[in-house]
Amino acid sequence: MRPVLTAEEMRGVDARAIADLGIPGPTLMENAGRGAAEALLAALPERGLRPRGLRVAIVCGRGGNGGDGFVVARRLKRAGARPDVLLTAPPDALRGDAALKYQELRRAGIVARLVEDAATVAPVLQRADVIVDALLGTGAHGAPAPLVAALIEAINASDRPVVALDVPSGLPADGAAPEGPVVRAWLTPTFAAAKLALVLGPGVELAGRVSIVPIGVPAPEVARDARTFVLEPADVAPLFPRRPRDVHKGTYGHLLVVAGSLGKAGAAALCARGALRSGVGLVTVATAASAQPTVAALSLEAMTEPLPETAAHTLAVKAREPLASLTEARDAVAIGPGLGLDHETRGLARDLVGTVARPMVVDADALTALADHLHVLRGVHAARVLTPHPGEMARLIGGTVDDVQRDRLGVARTFATVHGAYLVLKGARTLIAEPDGRVLINPTGNSGMASGGTGDVLTGIIGALLARGIDAAHAAPAGVYLHGLAGDVAAERVGEEALIAGDVIEALGEAFRRLADER
Repeated sequence: MRPVLTAEEMRGVDARAIADLGIPGPTLMENAGRGAAEALLAALPERGLRPRGLRVAIVCGRGGNGGDGFVVARRLKRAGARPDVLLTAPPDALRGDAALKYQELRRAGIVARLVEDAATVAPVLQRADVIVDALLGTGAHGAPAPLVAALIEAINASDRPVVALDVPSGLPADGAAPEGPVVRAWLTPTFAAAKLALVLGPGVELAGRVSIVPIGVPAPEVARDARTFVLEPADVAPLFPRRPRDVHKGTYGHLLVVAGSLGKAGAAALCARGALRSGVGLVTVATAASAQPTVAALSLEAMTEPLPETAAHTLAVKAREPLASLTEARDAVAIGPGLGLDHETRGLARDLVGTVARPMVVDADALTALADHLHVLRGVHAARVLTPHPGEMARLIGGTVDDVQRDRLGVARTFATVHGAYLVLKGARTLIAEPDGRVLINPTGNSGMASGGTGDVLTGIIGALLARGIDAAHAAPAGVYLHGLAGDVAAERVGEEALIAGDVIEALGEAFRRLADER
C-alpha cells in the first residue's frame, strides 16, 4: 500500500526528517527538485522531445514550491536544457531554503525574470517546449492571489505540456474544491508520497500522471502517521495462492446470499454468480418463494431456498426460522440485493444484520433497512462490511448526496469508526474505511461500471472472500480491487459504453490471472 498524505501529515514528515533524522531542509529541497527534474527528463520521449536545447519556462512562487523550481532549473540546465525562470516575487522577498536555492540558481548563471503582469510573459509560455509549475505548494489555502491566478490561466492557455511540482497550483492539497483556476498538468512529480488531492476528486484528472519522488526520508517514516493508503496489486495477490491439488468444494467455504424478490431476482442471481466466479466453494441463495424459480434458472451452479414471502412477494418475517438454520450451516452471508422494501422485509433484514454470528456483507435494500436503525450494528458477533453507493450513504447518515460527495473520505472514516464496521463507499475511486480509522483507496475500475447490477456483483465477490475464510480487513479491499480490475478487463473487451454487470463477472477469471502474475 502506498501512503497518501494530507498537507499537515507532509509537514510532519519534513519536520521529523530535519529534527529526528538530521536531514537539513535544503537537502530535502535539493532531493525534491532533482527528482522532479529526473522525472521530467524521463518523460520527454513521450512528447518526442529531448533535453538538449529544450526550452523550459519555470514559473516560481515565493515559497518552498518556488525553491523546488529553482533546483529544477539548475538540474535541467546541467542536462542541456534552456531554462527560463519566471518569478512572482522580488528576490529579496524570498526566505529560508527557497532564498538559499535562489542564490545557487544565480551562481549557476540563471537569471530569474520578475513577473508583475501575466500578459507580459504569455509569449514566453507559448514559446516553451515544456512549462514547469512551481507557483503554489501543499501549504497554499484559498483562492490564488490575482497575479498567481492570472499566471495559472496563462499556463493553461499556452497549450504546452505542464509539469506541476508536488500538486498543480490552485488545487487544494487535501482534496477540497478549488476556489479559483487550477493548473492542468501533464505530469505531477509529487514529493515523498501522493497527496490526497492527487488521488481523489478533480485532482485525479488535473494532475495528469503522478510520479512519487523520494526526498531521502525512509519509507516507514513517510508512512508513520498516514491514515490513508492506495491499494496496490501486491496487497491483494498474496490472498490467492495457487490452489493445492487435494482440495474440494468444502475447502473454499459456503456463502449464503439472502436476496431477491419478485421482479428483482436478477440482483440475487448476479450476486450469486459474482460469488461463484470469486472462488467460493458453494453458494446458496435464500429468496422469496415466487422469485426462486427465476434465481435458479439464472444461476445454475448455485443452490436456492424458497422462503415465506409477504403479499409484496418479498421475504416475510416467517422466513426468520429457516434463515437461522441456513446461516448456522454457512461460513458467511451476503444480504440485500433485490431484497425489497416491504416493512416486514426491512425488519427481517435488520434482525439478521444485528444477530447473525457470521461475517456479513450488507448492500442495497438491506442498507436502506438500516437507515435510522444503526444501533443494530452495536455488539454484533462477527464482522460487517457495508457497501453503499452515495445515495445509500446519504440515507445512512441522514444527509444528502452532496454532503457525502463533498467529503467522501471524512464521511466514510467517521462512519466506520463510530459504528465499528467496514465501510465500502462506492464510486470513482471507491473507498474502504476500517473501524480503526484507516481508509484505503481503490485505483481499479472505470466509468463503464456505472451500470445496474455491478454493485450486486461486488457484494457477491466480497461475500465469497469472507466465506473463503479471508477476514474482513482483507476481504473488503481485495473484493473491491478485484471487482474494479475485472471491470477494467471487461472495458478492454467491450468498451466502457457497452459494459454491463455480466461482463464484469465473465472478466473475473482474467482478473485473477493478472493478480497471479503479481505473486
